Amino acid sequence: MSELKKTIGPWGLVAIGAAGVIGSSYLYLASSLFDNFTLGGVVIGMVLATFLAACVAVGIGELAAMFPRAGGEFVYSYISFGRFPAFLVGWLLLATYTGIVGFYITATGRLISTFVDGLDVIPLYDIGGGVMYLPILLIGLVLVGGTVLVNWFGTELSFKLQLVLFIILIAIGLLIVVVAFGAGSYENTRPAFGDLSPVEGGASAIAFVIPALGFLTGFSVVAVLSEEADVRPNQLGRLIVLSVLIAGLFYAIIFYATGWIIPWRQTAQLENGTVEAFSVAGFSNLSTLAFIAGVIGIVTTVISVFASASRLAFSLARVGLLPTVFGHVDGKTGVPRNAILLIASMGLIVGLIGPDAIQWILNVGGFFVAAIWVLTVLAFYTVRRNYPKARRPYRVRYSYLPALGGVGGLILVALTLAPASPLAFQSPFEYGLVIVFLALGVVLYGLAPKNQSKEQSLKGMLGDYTKQIE
Repeated sequence: MSELKKTIGPWGLVAIGAAGVIGSSYLYLASSLFDNFTLGGVVIGMVLATFLAACVAVGIGELAAMFPRAGGEFVYSYISFGRFPAFLVGWLLLATYTGIVGFYITATGRLISTFVDGLDVIPLYDIGGGVMYLPILLIGLVLVGGTVLVNWFGTELSFKLQLVLFIILIAIGLLIVVVAFGAGSYENTRPAFGDLSPVEGGASAIAFVIPALGFLTGFSVVAVLSEEADVRPNQLGRLIVLSVLIAGLFYAIIFYATGWIIPWRQTAQLENGTVEAFSVAGFSNLSTLAFIAGVIGIVTTVISVFASASRLAFSLARVGLLPTVFGHVDGKTGVPRNAILLIASMGLIVGLIGPDAIQWILNVGGFFVAAIWVLTVLAFYTVRRNYPKARRPYRVRYSYLPALGGVGGLILVALTLAPASPLAFQSPFEYGLVIVFLALGVVLYGLAPKNQSKEQSLKGMLGDYTKQIE
């Protein structure tokens, strides 16, 4: 039975979880977010979304502490619902992760092009209205190639790099906050809801909760990587929740600092949010640092998502739901190299689609994550009901908390599918992608070897933790 090596310490897990959530778009989207939801709506909505995500996280934390094995939500769904529902959860999560990798193949170059001229040259092709330029593509290929390289020879290098970059990211964030509150003014944040009445302002905050949840996806990478966590099981559960809280509060504080440095209504009329707001305020060097934070956010997100996607593919293969070649672990490094190559290939295929068409995949991925949240919360209560005597190193004290996060995910699913909703898919291609991904998952399930009995699959998936469900 293939086993992964325990090489990730507690701070490495926090860096993987929190940095896997903190990307780069928040630095540029503040303008449009303030314009659509007001400063008060964005900050309060982000705090509310962080609470809901933390509610899901405590449930995942309990499950991860019980079953610290590669695969996260796939593992819990397998235990709770069986082979086919678990495969769909694993497949949709894998599709989401590879969609994120593919997105950054073009997003990285486009971000750099805001500071470096001459990258929008040598057009290669146009899919869905988005032109792929050769320099943009080459930057994305370097990003993926570098990520493969740091993972190829063991996890220690990639996770140490992740921790260093995360510390730099937090340091830049703290500098942004200190300068904003020192040089800006509270008057710049008033009125927090603009011309809206208190009731309308509250509605704007609630409306932002749904898109804010999209900012917070990715924290479950800690659960997916739990087999490699060199921490106590009870500590693992707490670290998952801590990752969510760090990321969510980081977002909320940066947004508020952006509204403090210059009048937030002025920022709402700019093009590049936080980056441009500090430049307008006379802090061009800090604006450059914000750009650097954006680049670091891309790298840390790709490292986290890439690592978790390869471990998820490894877990699916380990129980016979993907070809067994992807379930092999290199004897020297303890790394699932074949699974790493699979994710790199899938990410490249998605990335080659181009910047505009790939946005459809990201939107569909957010929908899938919300659905997975719902199923994971159901798995939490199913495991509690079916295995009441199982050992729980980390236990949720208030059992209703995961349900709150599950309801939030269910609302997001409903609003995404409702045509009249402001959060509905904007293109018929997005509805088509949902159908295509689900259909492809059914086909892959039909082609999967499935050469293991349920008992063999559980033993391969859970190892010694099989005794938890005996």
